[in-house]
Amino acid sequence: MKTGGFTFSRVMKYVVLGLLIAFVVLLMIYASGSSRPFEEVEDAVSSSLDKSNLVRKDGAAFKREFGLSEADYAGVMYYASEFSISAEEVLVILVKDESQVQEVMEAIDRQVEARKNDFDGYAPEEVKLLEDAKQSVRGRYIFFAAAPKAEEYLEAFSSSL
Repeated sequence: MKTGGFTFSRVMKYVVLGLLIAFVVLLMIYASGSSRPFEEVEDAVSSSLDKSNLVRKDGAAFKREFGLSEADYAGVMYYASEFSISAEEVLVILVKDESQVQEVMEAIDRQVEARKNDFDGYAPEEVKLLEDAKQSVRGRYIFFAAAPKAEEYLEAFSSSL
């Protein structure tokens, strides 16, 4: 089938090439990190939080919950519920180098499993929050949120990078 000097297969080659380029560009955007300072990302995420239940936690609380030292990272923002009967928490970490990403992700996974075990049997809505938690790794930035508005917080994180 020939129309105007172009065959259908030639047109399809360009369409597929265009889609492939668009995919690679999107992949690079979402897989890459950011050169934004931690304070800017922290401010953007912090300002999006529902602070009626979430309070800023210090390095000791971060160490107690995740088993990691705040001093080992370029930046840590940790908010959690002020009530022990809530699984709600939001964490943003900027690692010093990418070799730390795996250890942080493993610590988050351990925390989620421990919290699920804590709430299993008597607080199914908290277990659901943990199961629906949002996580993202963008370059050296790590995001975790177990909260009713976790999707909103993830969006604030992603758009701040």
